[in-house]
Amino acid sequence: MMKRFTATMIATILALTSQVLAATDNHTRFPALQTETGKLTIYSTTDLAAMKPLIDDFQRTAPGISIDYIEYLTNELHALASEACRKDEPLGDLLLSSSVDQLLKLANDGCAASHTSPETQRVADWANWRDEVFGFTYEPAVFVYNTRKVPPAEVPRTHVELADLLRERLDYYRGRVGTYDIRLSGVGYLLAFNDARQTNTVFGRLLESMARASAVARCCTGEILEEVASGRLYIGYNMLGSYAYDVARRHPDLRVVVPRDYTLVLSRGALIPKSAERSDLGAQFLDYLLSERGQSIARSNAFYFSETGSLPPDVDGPQNLKESGIAQPIRIGPGLLAVQDWAQRQRFIEDWSRSLIELNSPEWTRE
Repeated sequence: MMKRFTATMIATILALTSQVLAATDNHTRFPALQTETGKLTIYSTTDLAAMKPLIDDFQRTAPGISIDYIEYLTNELHALASEACRKDEPLGDLLLSSSVDQLLKLANDGCAASHTSPETQRVADWANWRDEVFGFTYEPAVFVYNTRKVPPAEVPRTHVELADLLRERLDYYRGRVGTYDIRLSGVGYLLAFNDARQTNTVFGRLLESMARASAVARCCTGEILEEVASGRLYIGYNMLGSYAYDVARRHPDLRVVVPRDYTLVLSRGALIPKSAERSDLGAQFLDYLLSERGQSIARSNAFYFSETGSLPPDVDGPQNLKESGIAQPIRIGPGLLAVQDWAQRQRFIEDWSRSLIELNSPEWTRE
């Protein structure tokens, strides 16, 4: 009886194990739902939690395809992809990155395969570069704050209001504001560069105020959001709206603000590497992401914001971001090549570092 029970338990455990995610560090495997007919490999900078609903739904449409999902930070993925391209070696069948400027540089360097389909024709002109880099999300850069730490009368709703708040309440907010470390974060650099493009005066004023307030710099969105939710930090600046809203749904003290003066909008990019071993599967998943079905799942379960719909519930902002006129999409086009120009990039990062770090108060938190 015990032997039969033990054998049954082992068989059950093995069966369950084959159905759940097999994850090691940054590598997660999604087994095929039926007999495997192909394996798709995705290299991505997008958190697994955001992509899992889309992967699960895609596999329902393609039950014979297994998926290896491998996560990296933006700069790490760009370095790996650039090296693989230089050596003409495969690195996955699809690359997904929030640093679309890095994908654009890869495409410009001849590292991307072109793809056209009925689904790619749905993509807005500003989110399609030569049928090689496609934007598949619509994500505003937002402010976040902790309601237990920021009084209602002090909630900033424009970039100028944030700068003024940090000047007027310097002692209270010292060391309590978080943003990206653009030396480490590709998406942080992209957003900061485009902030400066919007208005140098406001960007410089905000940077100075954040320096005076000993702002905390982090590599990643998740770290800042969790610290704001816990109350260690009070305000987070330039957070990706999709991640911010997801954390706010789980932490009632966290609130999301869409800035009213202008709102940068990022579209995560997708690129099929020219050396992909299964470019057909990469194209199939890309078409799913761009499809009406994929976009519906993204709005409801993954990235929450959309170009045409209303803001998600409880987000502080205009009812419709696009119609309000404040949305400033970061165009996936030649302008992004300037963002990746090495000399200009180094100069911008040095200026940012000098403003936010070297001239900062002794309490600067180098993290």
